[in-house]
Amino acid sequence: MKKFIIAAFIVALLVYGWNVAYYRLGIYIDLEPDAPVTAFMTTDEDMIYMQRDGQTVPFEIRGVNMGVGIPGEWATDYAIDKETYLRWFGYIQDMGANTVRVYTILHDDFYTAFYEYNTQREADGEEPLWLIHGVWVNDYVQNSHRDAYDDDFRQTLIDDCRTVVDILHGKKNLSLGYGLGSGSYRKDVSRWVLGYIIGVEWEDVTVVYTDHKYPDRTQYQGTYLATTQDASPFEAMLCEVGDKMIEYETGRYKQQRLVAFSNWPTTDPFDYPEDISRYFMKCAKVDMEHIQPTDAFLSGYFISYHVYPYYPDYLNYTYHAIDLDDPLSGSRYSYHVYDLVEMETPVQDYLPGGTQANYLDSSGQVNTYYTYLKTLTNYHTAPVVISEYGVSTGRGMAQRDYNTGRNQGRMSEQEQGEALIACYEDIMDAGCAGSCVFTWQDEWFKRTWNTMHAVDLNKTPYWSDYQTNEQYFGLLSFDPGEEKSVCYVDGDLSDWADIQPVVETEEMSVSMQYDEKFVYFLVHKEQFDPETDTLYLPLDITPKTGSTYCQQYDVSFDRACDFLLVIDGTDSSRLLVQQRYSVLRAMFLHETDNLDAYLDPVDPDTPVFEPISLVLQTATPLLTGNWQSPAETYETGLLTYGNANPDHPDFNSLADFIFAGDYVEIKLPWQLLNFANPSEMMVHDDYYEHYGIEYIQSDEMFVGAATDENAGERIPMASFALEGWGKKVTYHERLKESYYILQNYWTSLK
Repeated sequence: MKKFIIAAFIVALLVYGWNVAYYRLGIYIDLEPDAPVTAFMTTDEDMIYMQRDGQTVPFEIRGVNMGVGIPGEWATDYAIDKETYLRWFGYIQDMGANTVRVYTILHDDFYTAFYEYNTQREADGEEPLWLIHGVWVNDYVQNSHRDAYDDDFRQTLIDDCRTVVDILHGKKNLSLGYGLGSGSYRKDVSRWVLGYIIGVEWEDVTVVYTDHKYPDRTQYQGTYLATTQDASPFEAMLCEVGDKMIEYETGRYKQQRLVAFSNWPTTDPFDYPEDISRYFMKCAKVDMEHIQPTDAFLSGYFISYHVYPYYPDYLNYTYHAIDLDDPLSGSRYSYHVYDLVEMETPVQDYLPGGTQANYLDSSGQVNTYYTYLKTLTNYHTAPVVISEYGVSTGRGMAQRDYNTGRNQGRMSEQEQGEALIACYEDIMDAGCAGSCVFTWQDEWFKRTWNTMHAVDLNKTPYWSDYQTNEQYFGLLSFDPGEEKSVCYVDGDLSDWADIQPVVETEEMSVSMQYDEKFVYFLVHKEQFDPETDTLYLPLDITPKTGSTYCQQYDVSFDRACDFLLVIDGTDSSRLLVQQRYSVLRAMFLHETDNLDAYLDPVDPDTPVFEPISLVLQTATPLLTGNWQSPAETYETGLLTYGNANPDHPDFNSLADFIFAGDYVEIKLPWQLLNFANPSEMMVHDDYYEHYGIEYIQSDEMFVGAATDENAGERIPMASFALEGWGKKVTYHERLKESYYILQNYWTSLK
């Protein structure tokens, strides 16, 4: 018996050791070293091809990027279950896409769902969904003191490449790690994997630091990839990583796939005029022409870029620089074309046509997005895939595209759909081999540079911040409420049937309710005429600031207020903020007025109420020639009239208010009212007490109502109780209008 126990223990130990070596460490013995290597994807200089039924046919990557966020969860929680993935895959393919791209290793539920979905598709005689898989580089590593040859960067990237390969072949055990999924990966999905995109949007400082630190590490000669003599140290590192990934999959699995390295305009291979380089800090290049495949790499590689129409759009400023006969150029500051002559890789050499034709698309319109895409395809000798492009339906905006109007935010769902089609047509007209829309689903946890100062970044998954555009790039929306939202601004008052007024006088009443995205108001006034009547709703958010008087409209309140909501027709209604409580002034006065907000603080009871604006990322000095030009802003407190019910034929996702007889229905996003975290009802404290943004809790909001008929009287105000919901969020999925617009377009193509 004792010998049996010992033998059993040894066998168990051997099995455990084999399991660890094979499924965790990736140790294997090549029992068929002479077995042929297969590749079902290939490329030439312009196109990507797929082997189908013994024939090599062109293949367009028509994809959608997919993140890992859902409301109430961080991306690293990997909370999306198998059933959700199965449903989403069906939506994506029904839309006319053929590919999904993921950025990093996900929980095993994703791969199990992908396997089951495609297995069933093939059993039904239908086209499967294809996959492009990314290999992520940790943001903290790339933004640290480390260079690209540090083990935490280079070696980790090599190890993660091997892990991705094993996962896709169903031969990996992985425990939960920072930034990575976990599970027992046993489903072999490799036959549906088109290829890999290695890396992320490279930080220019990391590239420059690496190139400066290792001037002699410019060459790597691998079995499958090799550098040219012009390669940089950073490019040599990428070449090594890619070569080792191909080597591992070739040796262990006898298969090869397409390989690309992530890139974006910040590290594109071109030289720009000095002022553009200086303003945008264009200090680094990553040139994929310096990495070339050998004959042993059967599959070939493609060039991957993330390109959006509004960022950074260097060519918009070279366009204005050239004296064209076009009203957009006018008398603005001009560069001279000869500035480009001495550059190593002048972008001008790869523009698509003559001087003026460079900047025009096929319809004859100025379109620097198309111009840039064409410049990329002209330059590169491998097929170019735009693996990220998109626009946001967020209410807040961070950047404008002055040529085409495809902005970063402040676009309705209909406008998003139309912009995606326009971007897609530009991409294909420029000769690209494919593209991937960013992104499939909205993600509540995301942040944006021009609003991140205003919110508690540790609590973003627990509410939907409509002012932060980065949260709303998706084609799938997560709307508050388990089945429907508590209210829709559509003029249908049934949502208010059981809501008691907060304020009630002989002539007026105000009712309120809220959810994870909005504060809703229903204002009633007898014989209300929207063309002649002006409504005033003072709002008191915090006891620390506010005024009892607004001098612009000559209205008074019976308590100090932070905001004044003015309903003045369909085009001039807006939310104003008392100047002391203006977050733009507190955080960006230097950028907008070249002043220090804290050297000249606003009086606590100032009667000045001002429009609410957001700062935009615009290279104003390049357009004006004045390097002291103030930053551009736009009025985000201006309200949009329309119907905000997704089921209504006149639906406008950006609508803030609507008239309905004697009623006005209004919704305001939480951040517009200086809530940093409404899930716990945390609002901004007095900026000038703390020299910045700190939070205090608010358990009530005061509201009042009056018209211009009685504006000379003090407006009485009443309390509306606030209670947060913590981490218990409610939401339901909704396919955006843009989904159906893109679906109609894509499914109509041959």
